[in-house]
Amino acid sequence: MGRGEVTGKTVVRLLVVTTVLACLVLEKSGLAIAETQLVRPEIPGYKTPDWEAPLQQATPRTLAAEYFDLTILGLGLILASYFALRLRSRRWLLLLAVGAVVWLGFLRKGCICSIGAIQNVVLSLSTASYTVPMFVVLIFVLPLVFTLLFGRTFCAAVCPLGAFQELLALYPVRIPQWVDDVLGLLAHIFLGLAIVVTSISGVFVICQYDPMVSFFRLGGSWEIWLFSFGVVLLGIFVARPYCRFLCPLGAIFRILSPFSRWHLRIPPEPCILCRLCEGVCPYNAIRRPTELESARGGGRSRSALYETLVGLGCILVLFPLLAYGMGPAVSRLDRRVQLAERVWQEETGLVEGTTDASEVFRRSGIAVTELYRQAAEVEEKYRTGMAILGFWVALVLSGKWIQLRFPFPRTEYEPERGKCFSCGRCLRFCPLERKRLGLLDAESLDVYIAEQLNRTRGEKH
Repeated sequence: MGRGEVTGKTVVRLLVVTTVLACLVLEKSGLAIAETQLVRPEIPGYKTPDWEAPLQQATPRTLAAEYFDLTILGLGLILASYFALRLRSRRWLLLLAVGAVVWLGFLRKGCICSIGAIQNVVLSLSTASYTVPMFVVLIFVLPLVFTLLFGRTFCAAVCPLGAFQELLALYPVRIPQWVDDVLGLLAHIFLGLAIVVTSISGVFVICQYDPMVSFFRLGGSWEIWLFSFGVVLLGIFVARPYCRFLCPLGAIFRILSPFSRWHLRIPPEPCILCRLCEGVCPYNAIRRPTELESARGGGRSRSALYETLVGLGCILVLFPLLAYGMGPAVSRLDRRVQLAERVWQEETGLVEGTTDASEVFRRSGIAVTELYRQAAEVEEKYRTGMAILGFWVALVLSGKWIQLRFPFPRTEYEPERGKCFSCGRCLRFCPLERKRLGLLDAESLDVYIAEQLNRTRGEKH
């Protein structure tokens, strides 16, 4: 069986592993995410404890400073798109990535964050009392617009989190395609979970689990530092692990980028099918011609169609039901539910003493039954939200299944637009690109291809 084969067995394996992984993530998420804020009553003479000390207190910024940051972001997007699609230069993309890490990362401490802006937009849509600043809206919208126009050039060299990981990928290795596809679905799960938790409980879980904010701000709890160092060490060998497997904005880009008006093209002229680009991409983001895929087990047979229809029907029913049942567990992310559980344990004698939260509640004069009622309402909201999340994951998995079983026709090696970061790695090895740059002539083309293929085979062995 050749590498890249797409058969019914491969798809079933993808489905089984994804189902188990999704269930584990959704079930354990109630213990993994930081708590939300409780609406606390005002009690004369009582100072409410500080629940969550931020990494760094934000200082008010002038309108001119915000315009300057937006200008830097817009300029970075323009340059990244120009470097990737017009100049086709990885060197310039890397220089821009260094600038993004320095300015948007360390100097601005990761505050110009299009990834975290997802939560502000969601909260403004779900909470009437919250108005999202236009500055934050533009930070969120600009990368989406450029993705629809030019592909994921924001990821290539503008996003400080992604640029940092791109620079760290010193010895990237390729993981199996099906493993990449399964882990890639975690980003969609994280996106849906963040939307549910933010809209119900007002918790910004994306920011709390930003793997680079500890470095950019030189602060954070030991758990976040441990997570950050883990991502950094992993990123040396598995290129961009957060971008590929967890980034919620990356999940949105995966949906938008296939519809981009323009996108990075590997060869500057008709592809000669040398396969060099496929061997150097660490992201499994290059697709073979469909003739090669069909020869390795793809196809549009009637049995494949029946298999797909039955599988999609099961996914669309099973995932929402499983997620709905996880609603009560995930609702424990909400502090009202946590408080109700703690008060109930104190009332029934299961625990001794009180906590700061339960003491504040008892002094507020609010009836315990009212607290239980609020907790029940929150739990029901989480059931509904998790069912929607389950349906969302089912749709994403269904789309991936259809893509694997019935690929669009391709006559050459092409980037998979949803996964391609427009990083330019493949351009350096494309013989036609090197010919365009004057680094190869027609006579040395075949020699270069043979040398690179032999070198690639030697590295594999």
